[in-house]
Amino acid sequence: MPDNADMPAKRRRKHNGRAQAKGRQSSTASLDSVRALLPEPPYRRDLLIEYLHCVQDAHGYLSADALCALAELMHLSQAEVFEVASFYAHFDIVKEGEAPPAEKTVRVCESISCACFGAEALYRALRGHWDARAVRIIKAPCMGLCDEAPAVMVGRRRLGHARLERVEPLIKSLDARQLRATPPPPADAERLDAYLRGGGYALFARL
Repeated sequence: MPDNADMPAKRRRKHNGRAQAKGRQSSTASLDSVRALLPEPPYRRDLLIEYLHCVQDAHGYLSADALCALAELMHLSQAEVFEVASFYAHFDIVKEGEAPPAEKTVRVCESISCACFGAEALYRALRGHWDARAVRIIKAPCMGLCDEAPAVMVGRRRLGHARLERVEPLIKSLDARQLRATPPPPADAERLDAYLRGGGYALFARL
């Protein structure tokens, strides 16, 4: 019966001078490509989502090769990296043999508020108007604009009170890289002092 201590070594093989575990292996090109997108090491586990954004913003999607390379660079299991990436709707994972998504993506919120204010009709109108090879129209979870329903996100730009005639110019005016890299506009939030002057937390204070 073989010694269990020897089994991990027997399950590894040499490739390009590196010891490799069984399973999908990242190529040198993939490692170099992903490494170039990340800040200087050491890579922090708590910044995995930020690193995934670095790859997504650069390429418009997360390929299987990129996820594998990121896992190796961070010394994480591929399952852990994939689980985090697949949990969030705004990461686009392209598996082996799948075609990358169109460069431009429009996400239509399908929450209850947006559904009540015509999100489904807007979704169908956008899909019928744009060639799927040029612009990908998909449904997405809540975008935090329930008070401005229906909401869409063009690339990374959110748009409330969305209508076909408002979404189309935004798609046309920005190229694919701008659509991915442009952050959402800051929320026009009420400051705490103004909220308190208006009676905010009054019920809480009485209780």
